[in-house]
Amino acid sequence: MITVSLPSPAKFIRPPSPSPTPKSLRRNPDFEALKDRLIRHANVGNLKQAISTLDHFSHMGFTPDLTSYTVLLKSCIRTRNFKFGEMVHSKIKESELEPDTIVLNSLISLYAKMGSWKKAEQIFEGMGEKRDLVSWSAMISCFAHCGMGVEAVVSFIEMVEFGECPNQFCFSAVIQACCNEELGWVGLGVFGFVIKTGYFESDVCVGCALIDLFAKGFSDLSTAKKVFDRMPERNVVTWTLMITRFSQLGDASGAVRLFLEMVSEGFFPDRFTFSGVLSACAEPGLSLLGRQLHGWVIKSRLSSDVCVGCSLVDMYAKSTMDGSMDDSRKVFDRMADHNVMSWTAIITGCVQSGNYDIEAIKLYFRMMDGPVKPNHFTFSSLLKACGNLSNLAIGEQIYNHAVKLGLASVNCVANSLISMYAKSGRMEEARKAFELVFEKNLVSYNIIVDGNSKNLDSAEAFELVSEIYSEVGVDAFTFASLLSGAASVGAVGKGEQIHSRVLKAGMQSNLSVCNALISMYSRCGNIEAAFQVFEGMEDRNVISWTSIITGFAKHGFAHRAVELFNQMLGADIKPNEVTYIAVLSACSHVGLVDEGWKYFDSMSKEHGITHRMEHYACMVDLLGRSGSLEKAVQFIKSLPVNVDALVWRTLLGACRVHGNLQLGKYAAEMILEQEPNDPAAHVLLSNLYASRGQWEEVAKIRKDMKEKRLVKEAGCSWIEAENSVHKFYVGDTKHPKAKEIYEKLDKIAIKIKEIGYVPNTDLVLHEVEDEQKEQYLFQHSEKIALAFGLISTSDQKPIRIFKNLRVCGDCHNAMKFISVSEGREIIFRDSNRFHHIKDGLCSCNDYW
Repeated sequence: MITVSLPSPAKFIRPPSPSPTPKSLRRNPDFEALKDRLIRHANVGNLKQAISTLDHFSHMGFTPDLTSYTVLLKSCIRTRNFKFGEMVHSKIKESELEPDTIVLNSLISLYAKMGSWKKAEQIFEGMGEKRDLVSWSAMISCFAHCGMGVEAVVSFIEMVEFGECPNQFCFSAVIQACCNEELGWVGLGVFGFVIKTGYFESDVCVGCALIDLFAKGFSDLSTAKKVFDRMPERNVVTWTLMITRFSQLGDASGAVRLFLEMVSEGFFPDRFTFSGVLSACAEPGLSLLGRQLHGWVIKSRLSSDVCVGCSLVDMYAKSTMDGSMDDSRKVFDRMADHNVMSWTAIITGCVQSGNYDIEAIKLYFRMMDGPVKPNHFTFSSLLKACGNLSNLAIGEQIYNHAVKLGLASVNCVANSLISMYAKSGRMEEARKAFELVFEKNLVSYNIIVDGNSKNLDSAEAFELVSEIYSEVGVDAFTFASLLSGAASVGAVGKGEQIHSRVLKAGMQSNLSVCNALISMYSRCGNIEAAFQVFEGMEDRNVISWTSIITGFAKHGFAHRAVELFNQMLGADIKPNEVTYIAVLSACSHVGLVDEGWKYFDSMSKEHGITHRMEHYACMVDLLGRSGSLEKAVQFIKSLPVNVDALVWRTLLGACRVHGNLQLGKYAAEMILEQEPNDPAAHVLLSNLYASRGQWEEVAKIRKDMKEKRLVKEAGCSWIEAENSVHKFYVGDTKHPKAKEIYEKLDKIAIKIKEIGYVPNTDLVLHEVEDEQKEQYLFQHSEKIALAFGLISTSDQKPIRIFKNLRVCGDCHNAMKFISVSEGREIIFRDSNRFHHIKDGLCSCNDYW
């Protein structure tokens, strides 16, 4: 623990006498006139004229005095004209004058503002006894400004030991250096020193630094607000700081309250105030206030300000209800001047809106035609847009531009490159990009883990866990990604291991982790464990409720799903679009047609939720499963929008189940009209013809698919055993235990036939003999996976099988008989739902 004690009275050090003006020049009217002209130009910021006057000194044989140089240096610092500042420093060296403390302090400040801490430190170290409190304060501020917090703190302690008593500027500088998680605790020690010296309630700068200490160092807005309330003097800067920090830390309502309080106390907001409060208005529910503030901005003639304009662009992009970027674009287009911030704001807004990735790339090319160059944030957003579009060609072109500008090694750019490849399913390139990151951070690891999980390569994701723990540690997102990886392949064993790590890390109450646990257990077939996690949560949000409702719906427990939905409403949690998809799916799975209509109607009437294609598809599925195919078609035709291929594909699937060739052809035609190269529509229609024995039509469709190079997705089933995931395809013989698997299948076939199983050869959509059809049925991937499960898992545990497509009707029937003959519970997850099969019965009641 660093302790800082009050220093003993400082020794009096006589300041060095300033270098005198040569006696011959003291009353020289020409010298005095030049000096006055130089100071006058410098004071009003006319540096070119001031430097020109400096040169005129030389032409007339005069040497400017230190006062002239000091005024010039301070003007260079004030106007941030660092190039001229360095020129002045060179002139001082050439003059052979002995710089006094004031000049040296100004030089430290100059190089501090430039970020050239080494030059500043070199001047400071060479000062010796010329150092004063201003020198120390300038050096501490330099280190703080350059992000060198430890050096700033060490310099502060050395200053105190040297005998200097800190003033408000020293305190402000060292506290700013501590405004981060690493040095926040040191800042608290300095805070105690501030209280002892009486600066806490007497200086605005110190108060602002303390606000930042608690807001940025500890994310503690409550204590920051207490500091603010104790400040005897508050100005626009302090109000703006509080508003901005509340907005940045997610308390948008608090930021707005502070803004209204500020105005009521008679302070007039400046461009930075508007920027802070407009950023807060990007949060849901505050868009109306944001529009009103936009009007105030226009009246205040600040609408052309780039800082305010960027906040308006961001606010309209984030607060739009329909995903439109129209208002953001209007603000952007009306801005007189654009800098990198405004370009980045509009490009990022387009990407974050979810519908304007192409527009973001167009804006980038337009930006390239002008003088403004992109920064690392611009490139990061653009690479995300290319990932969303899976457009690697443009993405790599943009990345090459980042390389040319020297920005490719910046973490946010490198991480976005990894994400772009991962989203495009190019995990090999993503891994290469990951390996090239010089300083991997937690975001880097999270992206590669999440990418592996979403691309069904959970094994790779799990292998990274130990490395993540040792290198950077884990956060909630890491655990959520790993749990998603376990869920995607149904690896409940891996999921349980991750759950134990969650408990060890003390994250069992983290909302996002708990939601991921509910999803993992549910998708892995253990709905009871999912419900236990849900029941144990202290806080639940709409995602928590939606996850558990979806779980019960997918598992066929529709009444439990509906019951939980009603509990959710009773807890004053407003459902969203996804919640209603879960509820409508639950009704569909068990044929609750009337209830489904009731919930469909309540969406807009009771909760103001606009129907989406997924909701229309749920209703078509509900009607189709119940056999009301004509009603499903009437429903589609009555809708106020032209439905997409998803809805027609749902109808086509129902026609396949019920054997309605006429409507099936109609649905297929509507799909192919929108998506001519959709292999699923071709396959479903082919299967429909095959089920009716129309083999010529089947041949035509297959020929058409071949000519178009359309490939049907291969059926694949997998099962977790001995902490590994084992995948099987139709007729698979590559597994090391293939011989044992097929021997087990032969035994199963005999046993289940003895208790009444009859192979449904009608489901074999090939024109072959019945005996051959029966052989085909027993080569289905789900039966192979089941046989492997029977020989590889404990008799006491359920067999959990997963498939990427819908389960075959014969396999479903066979599993019911196998559950009796083998005395095992089978939990099967296909692309649509779960089937809990036990003692010859399935939770779906043969309705799927």
